[in-house]
Amino acid sequence: HIRPFIFLNQIMSELIIQSRRAIYVGGLEDNVKEPTLRAAMIPFGPIKSIDIPMDYVKGVHKGFAFVEYEDADDAAEAIDNMDGAELMGKVLSVSVAQPNQLKDFHNKAVWSTDEWFQKQAGIQSEAQQKENERQEQDRSELSQQIQLKQQ
Repeated sequence: HIRPFIFLNQIMSELIIQSRRAIYVGGLEDNVKEPTLRAAMIPFGPIKSIDIPMDYVKGVHKGFAFVEYEDADDAAEAIDNMDGAELMGKVLSVSVAQPNQLKDFHNKAVWSTDEWFQKQAGIQSEAQQKENERQEQDRSELSQQIQLKQQ
């Protein structure tokens, strides 16, 4: 049931990239949020979407974003005006989004697998639990061997 979702998102990502409406915005300062980025990019034309990938382990975004404009000319205008510009004390790198940049964010929802939920909740799979138990047993046996040698 996930396959059609993934396939559709791949097609949509390819169409967006081919239309040159999506831009990559790198060098974002840690405190930049979606409203700030939107305010900086809206002067160039109507924005269809903004995606700021998060690093959930660190609790901050990854330092870059994707902005999709309604029109490719607006995206080009944003690139011309914002590449090398400063936002909140950091210089931005702005370019047309490339397929390899978008692939990890549009192929599937991060929550579409049990592994994501388990990682977020700190839950280990059975295989991970068995491996941890085996490692603990190995440490215990090694500790016993060391104690016997010391006697």
